[in-house]
Amino acid sequence: MKIAIYGAGSLGTVIGAYLTKAGLNVDLINRNRAHVEGMKTNGAHITGTIDMTVPVKALLPEEMSGKYDVIFLLTKQQENKKVVQQIARYLSDDGIICTAQNGFPELSVAEVIGKGKTFGCTIAWGATLLGNGVSELTSIPDSLTFSIGALSHQNEKKLHQIKEILEVMGTVDIERNFVGARWSKLAINSAFSGVSTVLGCTIGEAAGNKASRKCIQAVMKECFAVADAAGIQMEPIQGRDLRKLLDYTNRLKQLFSFMIIPIAMRKHARLKASMLQDLEKGKPTEVDAINGVVSQYGREYHVATPYNDKVVEIIHGIEAGNYNLSFDNVRLFE
Repeated sequence: MKIAIYGAGSLGTVIGAYLTKAGLNVDLINRNRAHVEGMKTNGAHITGTIDMTVPVKALLPEEMSGKYDVIFLLTKQQENKKVVQQIARYLSDDGIICTAQNGFPELSVAEVIGKGKTFGCTIAWGATLLGNGVSELTSIPDSLTFSIGALSHQNEKKLHQIKEILEVMGTVDIERNFVGARWSKLAINSAFSGVSTVLGCTIGEAAGNKASRKCIQAVMKECFAVADAAGIQMEPIQGRDLRKLLDYTNRLKQLFSFMIIPIAMRKHARLKASMLQDLEKGKPTEVDAINGVVSQYGREYHVATPYNDKVVEIIHGIEAGNYNLSFDNVRLFE
């Protein structure tokens, strides 16, 4: 079986290293020429909560050849249609794409290759690209878990194939309610990645500060409200029911939610959101595919989402040069 990690940046480099180390036939593909050269020369160096260097097969997109049975897609969503059209040429006759992007990317992938070839994966851990060929795993190793699912249940064999591939890293759950699993990950990304990006800090720093924690709590509460209005049954993530931990209907539960936030995210405290990494590199972010999706659903189902709206506004403002990355941005939510 031939596997590709297309968009082997921070997360993809870690996945590619683990899969290669396990003896799987994997190509790590990235447009960043220096990063690819770093992996070709020195291997994929994974640092942070682990330390390992794995010789890997790294390629630029123009160096791709042959056909792949599984392509894991980890690029940014902004150019999904164009990217999927390009890589679909390298799928075997029964090959599939498994997107591990944020938000709800399966729909845009399926528009190009069809529902039967489209699978999704939510990743509950994080990494930061430190340099050419070097990725820092910022979550602890026992948090390397995945939830996978599909838009169509006609290809169970492929779903279990994806499970077997990713199980070389950690626990893999097959989600029958994949929309609910996606929404749980979206809520985490909207609250913790969104707010920490606005403040220019790690998730642990955002969760530890009382002022920013209130913003995290408010963003999460909006995600729960929108899910209810849309009839989405949210699934547990890493075995934890977000609603039991972080939702509230009275003052006592609200206080419990506020106190538990830093504890719930302690395994990921060092994580720097990919949106923040993009801003630091002067790149556009995926905020419209994260907090923007919550806002979009809120408008559709008549649920107010002022905190998610504000995250989108501020991050676009930072992209435009109207705001700086600063913890002082927490006052913009007031």
